Amino acid sequence: MPEDSQVYEVRLGIHATREQAEEVKERITQLLCPDPDHAPPCPIPWSVLLLDAAELDDPDAYADLVEQAEIERNLRP
Repeated sequence: MPEDSQVYEVRLGIHATREQAEEVKERITQLLCPDPDHAPPCPIPWSVLLLDAAELDDPDAYADLVEQAEIERNLRP
């Protein structure tokens, strides 16, 4: 690993059911590691974590996303 490597966090907020969120998590996992049976280590170490809004450090972190979901829900017939 290059000496100048560091840890970065990429956050993705989605307004979904738990089942939908799990599906998105699985798809992201497949993107990061398309061959889960390969011998370790991964060329780029990574991890994925699924949190619900109650577990976030900032409960208002996705307030805009929730507002947008409510607007879109109200626009549907």
